[in-house]
Amino acid sequence: MIKITKKNFKIDKEIDFVRSKHSNIGAVSTFIGYVRNLNNKKKVKSIELEVYEKMAIKTLDKICNKAKNKWNLIDTLIIHRYGKIYVDEKIVLVATFSKHRKDSFQACKFIMDYLKKDAPFWKKENYKNSSSWLKNSKLKN
Repeated sequence: MIKITKKNFKIDKEIDFVRSKHSNIGAVSTFIGYVRNLNNKKKVKSIELEVYEKMAIKTLDKICNKAKNKWNLIDTLIIHRYGKIYVDEKIVLVATFSKHRKDSFQACKFIMDYLKKDAPFWKKENYKNSSSWLKNSKLKN
């Protein structure tokens, strides 16, 4: 399941919804990303995320399918916010559901690495008197 939204979300509610659809889940791995108050030695006030929603859903669906083909997953969940988001608020939730933890751990990392590097979201950080558009992360091997 993929959700692109401006609204904040409740982690337990979202995970419980997916779990309610499957009785064979033995492991859930999650990554939750928050807006932090400091980046590149600058004090961050908020961020603004822009997204081309149709393209994002299509590419996130493709990466979830890759993860499902590579690991034994029962389901996946990605919730990614856009718009103006303040320090300490959630940006993203990636959850992977499987029978066993190894598949779940590895798939969650795989999906999150894709989000940081290649997903079609654009981020602007807002500081006290300025702002800056950021480039996607480069992954270290």
